Amino acid sequence: MKNLIAELLVKLAEKEEESKELVAQVEALEIVVTALLRHMASSEQQALIQSIEGALDDARPGSHVTNKDTELLQQYVKKLLRHPRS
Repeated sequence: MKNLIAELLVKLAEKEEESKELVAQVEALEIVVTALLRHMASSEQQALIQSIEGALDDARPGSHVTNKDTELLQQYVKKLLRHPRS
């Protein structure tokens, strides 16, 4: 029983480390996208945003992707593009 608990704790620690790495990657990408948008002319920003949102609307997720996941992705993309971090 102790071995099972120890093994589960190790796996939990590994998952937590993977989660931290993913969070760092997402935050880094958010910073990069925000910086790029800020250095673009307003008309270029709007054209890029419309292009990305159009591509996202046209994308058809596979049957393995739930509507909830699709909506969540769309919300995050729109938040990132329309209201980038300060």
